[in-house]
Amino acid sequence: MTREDDTMRITVLTVPDCPNGPVVRERIAAALGGRAADVELVEISEQAEAERTGMTGSPTVLIDGADPFAQAGAAPSLSCRIYRDADGKADGAPSIDELRRAIAAADLPDKPCDDCCAADALDLVGRGGRGRLAPVQGGLRAVHQAVLRHFAATGRPPEPAVLEPVAAEEGWTAADVLAELNREDFLLLDQDGRIRAAYPFSAVPTAHRVTIAGGAQVWSMCAIDALGIPAMLGRDAVITSSDPITGETVTVTSDSGGTTWEPATAVVFVGRRGTSGPAAEICCDTLNFFTSPASAETWTMRHPEARGQILGQARAEEIGREIFGPLLTDT
Repeated sequence: MTREDDTMRITVLTVPDCPNGPVVRERIAAALGGRAADVELVEISEQAEAERTGMTGSPTVLIDGADPFAQAGAAPSLSCRIYRDADGKADGAPSIDELRRAIAAADLPDKPCDDCCAADALDLVGRGGRGRLAPVQGGLRAVHQAVLRHFAATGRPPEPAVLEPVAAEEGWTAADVLAELNREDFLLLDQDGRIRAAYPFSAVPTAHRVTIAGGAQVWSMCAIDALGIPAMLGRDAVITSSDPITGETVTVTSDSGGTTWEPATAVVFVGRRGTSGPAAEICCDTLNFFTSPASAETWTMRHPEARGQILGQARAEEIGREIFGPLLTDT
């Protein structure tokens, strides 16, 4: 749901006389802390209404039309809804802290990332702000683009011998060019000089699987890399990942320039664990999809060493396009 003004809309769906209806409204008021919001209580008494409104148990909280506490596979229902905190303790309503985080996260999708730690992490994904479009000089771009196209077509990295003709046209050997691309963090070589990763692609399985329309199934290094693949290739794709906390599936479908996220509450966390080194070692394993802001917050509390920020869908897609969209251009 798009806001017509800057006022957040919070809807509480309950069955008649639900004892947790007043509880959740009190907690919402406390979580808002005086912030202006339209809070509405809607009583649902028929299964058809539950299906139409998206109530998966009473009470269900919708923020701007989305359920920030949605669980994959939960069916519309008139039954009592059980919420669980990070420690697994059951409650009849989300806690004040969980509601506060959900309210804060609801403002993320259309806002830029302005947290300094997150900005550093995004710079690292994009080589410290230098971007991932390799220079033309020294055959770097020609070889790099050949590597990326091979990944997209086959799902695997090319053998060095496949790259020799490309490098030779620029007056270099494939080994020399690959070594320079590795030094500049355009790709990652293993100890035998073979390609282990070429952002956004990984030669080894990761949590992020991307099925390219008219191409191959590939692994991506992180969530942002996965989101950048459709823009880089100019093709539709289906991204399948999993929430590191719940294990539930997150799917992002790119179709004719538009994207659909399932669940609709999914977000991306962008962070870093250190201050220097290749992206594969510093931040790739912290850039993940989560089914909801609450799940992402739980992960950050369990991993205080990973400093960063939760991003809404629009911003995460934008970053993927900015970093990887230009990689196969000729200019």
